[in-house]
Amino acid sequence: MSTEELIQTQTPPISRTDEPTLEDWFADDLELERWFNALSGDPANKAGASEDEAEVAEQKTKRRTKKEQIVELYQNGVSDIAEIVYQVGARPSYVAQVLQSAGLLTGYSDLYTTTASEQNFYSRFFRNVLAFKTVEAARGSIQRIDRLYNYFERIGDRAGQHQAMVLALIGKNRARWSGKPDAARVFSDWLASH
Repeated sequence: MSTEELIQTQTPPISRTDEPTLEDWFADDLELERWFNALSGDPANKAGASEDEAEVAEQKTKRRTKKEQIVELYQNGVSDIAEIVYQVGARPSYVAQVLQSAGLLTGYSDLYTTTASEQNFYSRFFRNVLAFKTVEAARGSIQRIDRLYNYFERIGDRAGQHQAMVLALIGKNRARWSGKPDAARVFSDWLASH
């Protein structure tokens, strides 16, 4: 006896007229959802609005990109990065990058924001030095960082040397978290030797 035959013998037969349809199973859920949306003030789902109107409103909401949502929230007065992150479901660095690109935010930096923006006096020396897309790019980046590190060492500028090390650490972490362990190792090896 097959498993299917065994199951059929164990369950009581249901006549075709008594078998519930999908609409029967989910009718209460759909009605509850319409009621909740009407109470919550969603204009697309207020009482009397057709399902087509609700679907069109939902598609419009979905079509907005995260970038558009971030800019809109900021322009509507939400200036706290953490609040925007929470509402959009993006990372803080991404939110900051979008706002900086739109010219709405200045002065924010973290591990994953661009090194092209000036964060301190030494930033101009290290602008666009960081690369880790391939191992060769990481090696080229380390050569430039090492050259700057040696320059600052020759003139006795410890803060410049420190900035070179910080940039190498940023490169290591970015490569590591981008799934490029070989490129991360290039930065890590340089850091270990300095």
